[in-house]
Amino acid sequence: MPLMDHLKELRQRLLWSVSAFIIAFAVCYYFSQQIYGFLAQPLANILAQQSGGERRMIFTALYEAFFTYLKVAFFGAVFFSFPIWATQLWMFVAPGLYRSEKRAIYPFLIASPFLFVMGAALAYYFIFPLAWKFFISFETPPGSGGIPIQLEAKVGEYLSLVMHMILAFGVAFQLPVLLTLLVKIGILNVETLRKGRRYAVVIMFVVAAVITPPDIISQIGLAIPLIALYEISIFAARWVAPKRDEN
Repeated sequence: MPLMDHLKELRQRLLWSVSAFIIAFAVCYYFSQQIYGFLAQPLANILAQQSGGERRMIFTALYEAFFTYLKVAFFGAVFFSFPIWATQLWMFVAPGLYRSEKRAIYPFLIASPFLFVMGAALAYYFIFPLAWKFFISFETPPGSGGIPIQLEAKVGEYLSLVMHMILAFGVAFQLPVLLTLLVKIGILNVETLRKGRRYAVVIMFVVAAVITPPDIISQIGLAIPLIALYEISIFAARWVAPKRDEN
């Protein structure tokens, strides 16, 4: 295909991708309060269990709630429009690949979003309730003999923490895709992964400590799945490794 035709096709793919993002952003902003409520539900459940009454979240700047909803809409639009612009990217790149190359890439294209959703779901349904309960345990109720200390979470800070955790878990769960791909193209081999298992365990705990909040629950909650995913990566690498690595 001539260069100008490539540029025209790229322009068309970008227009479809941008249009999908704008539509998703508008829809997500319309439902931004409901989306934020969904993200805040783990905290709301813990607060209801701890106090048994109504608790609140606050914002201390006039524009904070507005920009928080914009961020919610942005993150939601990225998530929901991802299949569209990922498909457009693939449709632009695929004609330049051989059939064997397409067959080799398909499993990674399918596994990557699936693993990201798994990581995000682990953070939301398992890590959040445990971590939030741990943090709220440092509250000091009235009548305990000291000055009462009570959480009044800011909407902007809570959203930043939640999105950081979701992205951290989602990206960390790409480990099998990364390692298997490196084995597939010959940069790593199965034996290297096996011998590096003890070092990988240490690195995973260090990574978990860096990208999660400073509490042992979040760190262990990320490190242990990463170790399991590393073992899965070794199994997957044996399946996709070139024949010279199997001998």
